[in-house]
Amino acid sequence: MSSERELPVTAADNTPVRRDLYKEQYSPEFVGRWDELIDWQRRAEAENNFFQDILKGHGVETVLDIACGTGYHAVTLRAEGFQVTAADGAPNMLVQTRQNAQRFGIDDLRVVEAEWTRLSEVFAGESFDAVICLGNAFTHLFDEGDRVKALSQVYQLLNAGGIAIIDQRNYDAILDNGFSSKHQSYYLGEKVEVRPEELSEDLVRMRYEYEDGEVHFLTICPIRQEYVTNLLLGAGFRNVKRYGDFVEGYDFYEPDFVIQVATK
Repeated sequence: MSSERELPVTAADNTPVRRDLYKEQYSPEFVGRWDELIDWQRRAEAENNFFQDILKGHGVETVLDIACGTGYHAVTLRAEGFQVTAADGAPNMLVQTRQNAQRFGIDDLRVVEAEWTRLSEVFAGESFDAVICLGNAFTHLFDEGDRVKALSQVYQLLNAGGIAIIDQRNYDAILDNGFSSKHQSYYLGEKVEVRPEELSEDLVRMRYEYEDGEVHFLTICPIRQEYVTNLLLGAGFRNVKRYGDFVEGYDFYEPDFVIQVATK
């Protein structure tokens, strides 16, 4: 397994990156505008049932979404008939998830606050056919020990033959070739400009500027594709498949986002 630096990773001002920084950065103001960044309708068109098809292909009925954010995947998968538990470590995101579920007439979505290193505690005695971690969320973990622990707990929560799905920005392309985006797959809102304000092998500080001038930031760790594959294999998963912008057999640097599907 390739190695990555342990905490404390520091920003340009030498401030250590806190494990719970994302909770602060996902402020009520930012979370309230997150769906402007996603654009649910355009996102659904871009995905074209990609995740639904994978889940159905593996016979999945129960899904734990451990990074539900504002609820896009949790709500859409529940609407498709999957039994979904929506979880997130950021309480502000859960508020928005509940509101979005109500907006789409989903009144039976289970919503739970849970940090990834405490999954086995929060969901003690439960198991799922699939655990998903989407929206570039896994990159909020800066400590390799936390990543290993989180994936170990994901593995434990899965039924035999269950699958884990994790995605991330293509940081190999960003780090090696510079930031660019085709703006065709994930964050499709037309009135938000997204770009890295700080970029290194250890840390990316993404800037989100809205059309009216409002600005927010997220600090994340630019983990590479092969590193995540090795983490999954190290956790006991097998048959790890990678997709680039929803396509298998992609050019390494071409996609904006990389999705990994691993089987227990």
